[in-house]
Amino acid sequence: MSKFTSRSSRHLLALLLVLTGLSSFALAATNGNEKIEGRWDASVTIREAEIPFRLDLSGTGANVKATVYNGDVPQTTTNAKFENGTLVLHFEHYLTKIVATLKDGKLEGKLQTRQDKDSAGSPFKAERYVARPAVAATNVPSIDGLWEIPYESQKGEKAWRFIVKQKGAEVSAAILRVDGDTGSLTGSWKGDKFVLSHFDGSRPLRLEITPATDGSLNLLQGGGGPRQGKLVAYRPEVARAKGLPEPANFTAHTTVRDPNEVFKFSFPDLDGKLVSNTDARSKDKVIIAVVTGTWCPNCHDEAQYLVQLDKKYRDKGLEIVALDFEEPEQQDELNRAKAFVKKYGVQYPYLLAGAPVEMWEKVPQGVNLNTWPATFFIGRDGKVKKIHAGFAAPASGIYHEQLKADFVATIEKLLAERPVEAAAVSKANSR
Repeated sequence: MSKFTSRSSRHLLALLLVLTGLSSFALAATNGNEKIEGRWDASVTIREAEIPFRLDLSGTGANVKATVYNGDVPQTTTNAKFENGTLVLHFEHYLTKIVATLKDGKLEGKLQTRQDKDSAGSPFKAERYVARPAVAATNVPSIDGLWEIPYESQKGEKAWRFIVKQKGAEVSAAILRVDGDTGSLTGSWKGDKFVLSHFDGSRPLRLEITPATDGSLNLLQGGGGPRQGKLVAYRPEVARAKGLPEPANFTAHTTVRDPNEVFKFSFPDLDGKLVSNTDARSKDKVIIAVVTGTWCPNCHDEAQYLVQLDKKYRDKGLEIVALDFEEPEQQDELNRAKAFVKKYGVQYPYLLAGAPVEMWEKVPQGVNLNTWPATFFIGRDGKVKKIHAGFAAPASGIYHEQLKADFVATIEKLLAERPVEAAAVSKANSR
C-alpha cells in the first residue's frame, strides 16, 4: 500500500468517525437533550373523542414535573422523567400514566389507566403552546348560570345539575350528580357551539353544548367513563313548569336504618393495624366516617377538603376516619391507596374496609347507600346525626360553597355538645 493510499484511508476513517459523531449528537439533540420545559397543548383520544387539555412541564431527566388542571386548580404528577427522548408521567394516586416520545418537537404516545390492563391505552399527543387570538364575543349566546338535566339513574336520581360560568366566549362548566361532579370542563365558543373538555389525571371528558331555539341546551358527551351520548338541559324554572322532577337532595338521599344505633366500624389501616369505633381515641369524639375508594375521582376531591377540616378541628374533638373500599386486585399492595394518602397529605386513619361490592355488608346501617363518597356525621354518643351523599367539588360553584357551609355548621354543632349532653339528647330521642 502506498503512503498516499494509507494516508487517504486514514483521512476517510477520520471523516467517517466525525460524521458518525455529528449524527449521534444531532440525534441526541433532537430527542434526548431537547428541552421539554414549558406549556404544551395536549390531548387524548378516547372512543373517537379528542379531549384537549393544558400540560405544563418543568425540570429535566428524572426531575420532571407535569401539571394538568381542574379548571384553575393544578394537579401534579407523583413522579415523572424525560430520558432518551421518552417522557413518562405517573399519576399514581389515579393509577394513570402517560408515555410519549419526543420527535420533531412534538410528543406522541399513550395514556394508560387502570382500565387499560388488556389494551395499549388511548392515543396521546402534544405540541408547543402557541397563544391564539381571543375568540370574539360577538353573537355568542349567554348560557351562564344554573341548569337542570332530566336523567333517571340507577341510584334513584331523576335529574342532574349543570353549572355554567361564562365570560364572553369562554366557558367553564360541570355536571353535578348525586355522587359529585365531572370536574371543571373548560372551553369556548366554536362557530355554532361551545366545546369544553376536562382531564386532570382522571375522568377525561369532552362536552359539546349547542343552544337550542327553545332556550334549552343540547349536550353531547364523549370520551371516558360510562356517561356518553346526548342530554338536554333546562333552566330550573322551565323544568318546574314542565313538571320535571328536581335533582337529588344530598342530605336526604341516604339515611340510617335506626338513628338510635351506634355506628360501628372495625377495619385495619393501610399498615395492618386494627382501628375500631370502640378504641380509646374515639371515645367522646365527633366522628366523620366517609365511605370512599381511591378509584373514585369524587373521593379524591373530598379527601383534599377533609384534610383541611382535619387540621382545623382535630384538636377540638373531631376524628375523621376513611372506610376505604378498593378493588380486589388492589388490596395486596395498595399502591394507589398509599400514593393517594401521600399525595394529599392525609393524616387521619385510612381503613381498608373491603371491595366496593362489599360496601352494603360492611356498612349495614346505611339505607340507600349507593354514592361514592358518602359522609356520615357521628355525634359524641356514637350515633349518626347526618349523612351527606357525594361531594360537590369547587367546579360545582355555589353547591360547593353550600357543602362547605353545611359541613362546618354540622361539625361545630356536634362539637358544641358535651359528652353528657350528647348522651342525654340521645336518651330523650330514644323514648
